[in-house]
Amino acid sequence: MIVADKKPIDEIIGQIKDYKNILILGCNECVTVCEAGGKKEVGVLASTLRMHAAKEGNDIKIDEKTLERQCDPEYVEEIRDSVDQYDCIVSLACGVGVQFTAETYHGTPVYPGVNTCFMGATEKRGLWVERCQGCGQCILATTGGICPVARCAKRLFNGPCGGSTTGKCEISKETDCAWQLIVDRMKSLNTMDEFEKLSPIKDWSTDRAGGPRKVVREDVQQ
Repeated sequence: MIVADKKPIDEIIGQIKDYKNILILGCNECVTVCEAGGKKEVGVLASTLRMHAAKEGNDIKIDEKTLERQCDPEYVEEIRDSVDQYDCIVSLACGVGVQFTAETYHGTPVYPGVNTCFMGATEKRGLWVERCQGCGQCILATTGGICPVARCAKRLFNGPCGGSTTGKCEISKETDCAWQLIVDRMKSLNTMDEFEKLSPIKDWSTDRAGGPRKVVREDVQQ
């Protein structure tokens, strides 16, 4: 899932300080799972902004709504009939949702309420960790299902490097060496013969070098 974290409240206040009618727009997908932008967080942010406005003596209106997704036209269209009554939108979706909502309602300013961090997994409540960078050419089949692009600090395709010690990365004693994890995984799968093979140079053209990427599926297009 896409993992996000709440923006500092002072930053959000600074973004909306000149507006009187504001919509806080949540997303019921990834940001709900990582507890950054779902219905609960929309309510908390709206209450905080109302209290701040009351304290400052500002007369503002703040409404709340949470869409199923903000990266899908059919759900973003749900606010079509009401969007004109707002001076701005604070979106608690990931960066994709913020941009898609802004593109749909180009006459209304849309501000981010969260910082989009990475694609990751939930290790435990309150702890999300990066697992994928969306490089466009998945190599997990050759690395025991552990990604060196996302999990190795040097993004090495033939590791480990000389900086790892006792299974930890040189950048921090709290960070596991991705290649130690790969070796341990291959041992458990009895596939260490694959580890002996040198990985070829990666085709990074599927990454970000070519600008914004797209996936086209003609078989599902209408």
